[in-house]
Amino acid sequence: MKIWGKVILAATLFGSGLGIGTLVTTNAEGLVDPKAPGTANDPIVTKSYVDEAIRKVTGQAVPDSSGSSSSATNMTVITLTAGQQLVAGKGAEFIVRSGNAVVFSNDKNGVPDLTEGKDLAPGAAVPTNHLLLFPAEGRGIKSQSKDDKKIFVMVRGAYSHWDKDGNLLN
Repeated sequence: MKIWGKVILAATLFGSGLGIGTLVTTNAEGLVDPKAPGTANDPIVTKSYVDEAIRKVTGQAVPDSSGSSSSATNMTVITLTAGQQLVAGKGAEFIVRSGNAVVFSNDKNGVPDLTEGKDLAPGAAVPTNHLLLFPAEGRGIKSQSKDDKKIFVMVRGAYSHWDKDGNLLN
């Protein structure tokens, strides 16, 4: 083969390779899902970005990886005496640590006992050391005993503390 034939053959092979490489690359780009994580349509975000977004929406702090958080997620200890009651705000959580308390509600619905996985009907005794969740306002717990035995309750979330005469204590 003469020199010009070799040059033409090399140029043809190079051009063919370049054309095939361009087509294969173009077809491969079409296989990428545009909604896949990490693409421009669905970028990957950091934990701190998500925590900040949650804080803005809920107004509460998100616990960090060590388990600590701000005072918005801390529990408050409340002491009830005879005739007093705690009315829970929406989403509040109570744990009765000691004493005899019963559930009350402004309707027929009860209060979820998350520890035991059942619903406590109005008038039911609250087991000690069980986590109660109040999904709606107008529900709470009240002292069951007539004596001055104290009831210690850990509370997270909004609540109102009422005495036996109907006066707000907090």
